[in-house]
Amino acid sequence: MIKTELYRFLTVLSYFTRIPVPNYPYNPTHLSRGTRYFPFVGLIVGTIAALVVAIVTQIGLSHALAILLSMIVSIWVTGAFHEDGFADVCDGFGGGWTKEKILTIMKDSAIGAYGAIGIMLLLALKFLLLRDLNPSTLLPILIMGHTWSRFSSVAIIYTSIYTRMDDSSKSKPLRENRISIKELLIAFSFTLIPCIFVPWQMVLSMTILPFITSWLCRRFFYKWIGGYTGDCLGANQQLVEIAIYLSAVLFQTI
Repeated sequence: MIKTELYRFLTVLSYFTRIPVPNYPYNPTHLSRGTRYFPFVGLIVGTIAALVVAIVTQIGLSHALAILLSMIVSIWVTGAFHEDGFADVCDGFGGGWTKEKILTIMKDSAIGAYGAIGIMLLLALKFLLLRDLNPSTLLPILIMGHTWSRFSSVAIIYTSIYTRMDDSSKSKPLRENRISIKELLIAFSFTLIPCIFVPWQMVLSMTILPFITSWLCRRFFYKWIGGYTGDCLGANQQLVEIAIYLSAVLFQTI
């Protein structure tokens, strides 16, 4: 049992990041059954990003440079996996007017105008929001952003259906098994870890906008394609991460 869970975690970690993992027996169901570990992977990526900020500022470089380098490292660690999904969604929903056309465009590996513009604006917005955060709470909120946003994707998987049915999809295992309420709660438990280091009033205030953002994403995807794809999950993760940082900035201004 413990070994199986370890293999599931290693599958999720190797799927969503470039972090080296030891050899292990691969099973196609490990990804779908390892959905509970999505936020834990976010916890790891967020911690790496926070460490970059801490180290860069400690050696005397500027706060803005520390944030920019942190973003670069987190993108490298994940292989721009979620950012690529966001760009594909911008292209697909920006250029397609039917489910078939949208799915076809998102499947295309080439990035279009909608995707290029969307990803530039997304990264610029993320940088500006992180720069405006209070340095005293920046690190835990940065970790929360990576952790909470990945849980929101787990919630979409739990409440919606995988809509791309062709076997060539990289996220095909996600449609093989529906996650249980137990797995959802396990995933949620990982989101609580970074909250320990943030005032509870701030944590509560930061739940509303990310929830609304993810709900709107799910509703939008369901309206146009009848469910979600791997790219949709990536786009949702990026938008919810932005919503978390925006919520924190708004809380500071009150």
